[in-house]
Amino acid sequence: MTYSIVAVDPDTGDLGIAAQSHFFGVGRLATWSESGVGAIATQAFVNVDFGPDGLAKLRAGVTPGEALDELLEEDDLREYRQLAVVDAAGRTASHTGALCVPASGGLRDDGVAVQGNMLASDAVYEAMLDAYQRAEGTLADRMLAGMTAAERQGGDVRGSQSAVMKVVSGTVSERPWQEVLLDVRVDDHHDPITELARLLPLHRAFDQLGTVMFAPRLMMGTYTGVSRDELESALDSLSRAREVLGDNLEAAFWQAVLLARAGRTEEAKALFVEIFARRERLRDFLTAISTVGFLDGASEFLS
Repeated sequence: MTYSIVAVDPDTGDLGIAAQSHFFGVGRLATWSESGVGAIATQAFVNVDFGPDGLAKLRAGVTPGEALDELLEEDDLREYRQLAVVDAAGRTASHTGALCVPASGGLRDDGVAVQGNMLASDAVYEAMLDAYQRAEGTLADRMLAGMTAAERQGGDVRGSQSAVMKVVSGTVSERPWQEVLLDVRVDDHHDPITELARLLPLHRAFDQLGTVMFAPRLMMGTYTGVSRDELESALDSLSRAREVLGDNLEAAFWQAVLLARAGRTEEAKALFVEIFARRERLRDFLTAISTVGFLDGASEFLS
């Protein structure tokens, strides 16, 4: 009921996983990953335990092939399961049970595995691998290219409903939640792959915005010890986010705040005028953030 891809970026070491299904919220069931460890897709008549249990085995040092064999050995319904594993070293393993609904199957190559079941044809996963390997850009860009190609070949024969994409770093960490680079889910949509493609640039834009918004000294606490390069980099990130966000004024607002905090008063005033002309209620928000120390002298920018 799903097609998916698990992959490692050979240049960055990042680990990625993406899936689409005619089922609500495929991401909560089928896709599992951990930075510096691996990524696992578990699907068909899904055994969700394969995800966390498989990651635990990889974390303990077994190979993807060994992990897969151990997982299947413990499951009496293994012939109904489809499973793919990639580890941080780029090694892969996959399984399509004999009782998975056709068209079903998968392909593997260095650092990547694609697979699916209940598909329009075998061309679905074949196109996915070919498009992924031909694509350029980030790991997310290449996975999206693969997923788009799979959908164009007919995808899940029952239709489309949900999609997910997640990328984590190749760094082993005691705080793996800090190593999640991308996590986008489309739980219920008539065209989830197109929606996923729409959300990816928004994710990147809000990532740039968040990096600035949540930065001590730069935006939180006393503005002190901020180098010119650090300031310009932050302003550039906010400008790039604004280009993507369009009518959403979040990045523009915080860029104006940062300009004001940095003493670039006239630039801040001009940007606040533009912002307030488009959304008057943000005047109240500026007053609100000034009460908790984000910006002293906010009244200067409200007139």
